[in-house]
Amino acid sequence: MLPLFLPIAVAVVAGDSVAGEAQGGTLRYLLARPAGRTRLLVAKLVAIVVFVLVTVVIVAAVGYVVGTALFEVQSLGATTAVSGTSLTPEQVAGRTLLSIGYVTISMLGVAAFAMFFSTLTDSPQLATLGALAVLIGSSLLFTLDAASDIAPYLPTRYWLSFVDFFRDPIQWRNVARGLGLQAVYVVVLLGAAWANFTTKDITS
Repeated sequence: MLPLFLPIAVAVVAGDSVAGEAQGGTLRYLLARPAGRTRLLVAKLVAIVVFVLVTVVIVAAVGYVVGTALFEVQSLGATTAVSGTSLTPEQVAGRTLLSIGYVTISMLGVAAFAMFFSTLTDSPQLATLGALAVLIGSSLLFTLDAASDIAPYLPTRYWLSFVDFFRDPIQWRNVARGLGLQAVYVVVLLGAAWANFTTKDITS
């Protein structure tokens, strides 16, 4: 789900956040209220964060249900970690929550791209495609040896590092790098979205 379907869902919702209102002709009416542009943008961002968190939790829950239905589960015993050692059920539960948080933050990076593009256009489809184009380009560059110098800075570089939570001991290096990278993207892109949205002329 993570490399394809989850980013698409997040990009569609975040891309529609501002551009969808503009396309529908309701953006200027929303801004006519005394709430202001910053408050509107924050409200959209909160809605996106809730959507991302709920979506990731649903994916994890469905994965658990399907996994327990298809594979033998040792409900009272230990679970084998990726590194080959054993994890207690309590450890698995805690690390699953950590991985949910990590994937949520990774998807917020996708949302930041889509929301930024959403403030640049009146077409939610273009905003979504812009975000997905960045992510596809990042994934392709990551596979090229010629792009090895920029690979650590690509937005999709550390997406799958959530698996390190299920090693024993937890491998924090790539997790920390992934969190730091996504934090930079989120702060920079949301800041750019705010700067553009609060200064642009709204005609739709």
